[in-house]
Amino acid sequence: MKSINERQGEASDNLQHTTISDQNQANVAPRWAAVLGILAIGVLYAFLPQHLIVGPSWLLLAVEVVLLLPLAVSWLSGRRFPHITIRILAMILLGIVTLALAVSIVLLVVTLSNDKHPTALLRSSVLLWVFNILVFALWYWEVDGGGPVKRHQAGHQAADFMFPQQAGGNDGSWAPHFLDYLFLAFTGATALSPTDTYPLTRPAKALMMIEAMLSIAIIVLLVARAVNILGT
Repeated sequence: MKSINERQGEASDNLQHTTISDQNQANVAPRWAAVLGILAIGVLYAFLPQHLIVGPSWLLLAVEVVLLLPLAVSWLSGRRFPHITIRILAMILLGIVTLALAVSIVLLVVTLSNDKHPTALLRSSVLLWVFNILVFALWYWEVDGGGPVKRHQAGHQAADFMFPQQAGGNDGSWAPHFLDYLFLAFTGATALSPTDTYPLTRPAKALMMIEAMLSIAIIVLLVARAVNILGT
């Protein structure tokens, strides 16, 4: 038989463990900003000219909603899927939007010689450039440290990327949110190199190189075709 003091001690430990667990769940970086980013990609895709997309303009947005619906229901109901399930769905979704981006850029190259309207070309290039930023912001968000949940469990220490707040070590009081990864993707697509946040692992470096190459392709194609149109 356990004494009253032992029982009280166990109850106190259980209560403390529950409180810490609840705090950990509450402090996990919310995914809603990332979800809005994914939906924004579908909207951008719908506004691309028909010759730069495959299928109906609403197709990508519809695919995103179908894949996000189970996650939204689980979050609203409080019955969360296992981390591995969420990660698999996220990777499938990222693969689809990345493929859509790559196909649209290829179609831009193929149809470039036939596009004689500078305004339409500029609009398409800007949409694809923003598309590129959002896609890689989502990749950085999901890849860094194994995803937002694992980053939280590790105390938000620098993993695949090192933010300025993590340079001197992080006591867990600061956590990167989606906006931080969006800024990282924006500077990568604009400056074509890291600014204040540095890639630490090979996957992170590879992602930043791919984003920069796609951004260069869009900008170079836009400038080259604009000069050609003005010259003729």
